[in-house]
Amino acid sequence: MLSLGTMNRGKQVPWRIINTGFNNAASNMGMDEAIMEAYAAGQAPPTIRFYGWQPAAVSLGYFQHGEKEINFAACKKAGIDIVRRLTGGRAVLHSRELTYSIIVGEDYPGMPMTITASYRYLSKGLLLGLEDLGLTAEMTKPISSYGQHARQPASAACFDAPSNYELTIDRRKLIGSAQVRKHGVILQHGSILLDFSPEELVGILQISSEESIKTIAMLKSKVADLKTALGRSVTWDEVRIAMTTGLQAALQIDEVVGELTTAEIKRAEVLASEKYSNEDWTKRR
Repeated sequence: MLSLGTMNRGKQVPWRIINTGFNNAASNMGMDEAIMEAYAAGQAPPTIRFYGWQPAAVSLGYFQHGEKEINFAACKKAGIDIVRRLTGGRAVLHSRELTYSIIVGEDYPGMPMTITASYRYLSKGLLLGLEDLGLTAEMTKPISSYGQHARQPASAACFDAPSNYELTIDRRKLIGSAQVRKHGVILQHGSILLDFSPEELVGILQISSEESIKTIAMLKSKVADLKTALGRSVTWDEVRIAMTTGLQAALQIDEVVGELTTAEIKRAEVLASEKYSNEDWTKRR
């Protein structure tokens, strides 16, 4: 394995591209953190991971007060998991989507030092992936645009407005991402919507019936999905392959298909069981 000491700026290093398929919410978050820890310890290379959610789940932002904004009872009734992630932002309903995560050092060659600039750097790969699918998307600019001053009434929902350098189609948000940095390591993960239902998302928010109607209308005008944008249904694997190609090109890496190490799997299981399945962690705010 490569040590962090070899991952200096200006020196290219091998990557690992992993497809872990569909897992429950706690397992997905456990794997992201286990890879981040392994990288920080010099026991894993830069990693791109693609995954899905089974069952569907809501991930709460690290600082979000979940019970004030998400209807836990409605989620339980619908069989939707709830998990708190390491990254900030607002709640995301993970249902019919491809999720990606990128774990890489802050000192990786060409990686911008600021969070905003690194979003732009990594979003280029997602942009190329969309082009491979036949879509011309745009990056949002780092200004208060697209209604960012008026996020209500969907204050708990991540996809009501794009943030800096997220990807949009006709000013409608298609890919939402979040990032955290710990011990010199970047973890960025995000949702690529295959098919989006505003009604499904609004059904688990803590808002009134009147607000629900307004929020559904607002989300229909501000959120895009691949099915609508392309005018056809796309498969999870089709999008995964396109995003792999795009990120490879943007990061100038050869595809290295890999898998989690035994140590990462064991650590992910511990994190899933003791942290991400723990009600105290989920409801900590």
